[in-house]
Amino acid sequence: MRFVSYERGGVPGIGVMTESGLRGLEAGAGGYPGSLRGLLSRGADLAAVGAALAAAPTVDTAAIVFSPPIPRPSKILCVGLNYRAHGDETGLGAPAYPEVFARFPSSLVGHRGAIVKPSVSDRLDYEAELAAVIGRRCRSASPSEALGFVAGYSAFNDASVRDYQMRTTQWTVGKNFDATGGFGPWLVTADELPPGADGLRVRARLNGTTMQDGDTGDMTFKVADLVAMLSEAMTLEPGDLIVTGTPAGVGFTRDPPVFMRPGDVCEVEVEGIGTLMNTVAAG
Repeated sequence: MRFVSYERGGVPGIGVMTESGLRGLEAGAGGYPGSLRGLLSRGADLAAVGAALAAAPTVDTAAIVFSPPIPRPSKILCVGLNYRAHGDETGLGAPAYPEVFARFPSSLVGHRGAIVKPSVSDRLDYEAELAAVIGRRCRSASPSEALGFVAGYSAFNDASVRDYQMRTTQWTVGKNFDATGGFGPWLVTADELPPGADGLRVRARLNGTTMQDGDTGDMTFKVADLVAMLSEAMTLEPGDLIVTGTPAGVGFTRDPPVFMRPGDVCEVEVEGIGTLMNTVAAG
């Protein structure tokens, strides 16, 4: 199932992508099941919800605003340097333990929304990533059971303001400018993909030119590893995100460097999930 969170006329909705297009319901409509985060929090049967939504009215995608699949997750946990080739291109190599940093919900923007280049920087970089969405409350999961806590996956653009990111050893500021985290276009349930979303092609295109072309098989820490290791430290709640790292080819490592500008179009494509598209706007 491919679950879409959206708004139409300011009213939140939820739907599923089907062969005949998007079908969905908005808040206040009969049969509206609630938000995707709410469904996960109460342990709803996503297959049953998806089947019901598949019989809902068709939604004109030209008339809606795509929201992030989980608009306001309680935690957004990102992993740096998690692709071996990306570690090599930065000269930092593969870490012995995940390089974890946090994003906040104010940084998120949905499919077709604008990533905002801040006025204080000209070093806005793209990062194509796979995001895992937690489906059940999880603490101290073993690697063998960790994937059972993942509801599904989506695409993520961990757009980074590089000069601010590199001002300190902690990357928080450079990763949390408003509207710099593209997330979407939808959540694909875990049963639709290989276990742990392993072996999937991950690409970034900037204005139609392929800039990154990697594979989740290159990750140092797989999704199961990350769920297990993070849940040693904290309780992972339904709807929490684990953003799993980016392949080689980011802009700041290129000669000359390549950064995103207002008017650009950046696409993140994850095999089996789809393509997240964001324009770039001036802040």
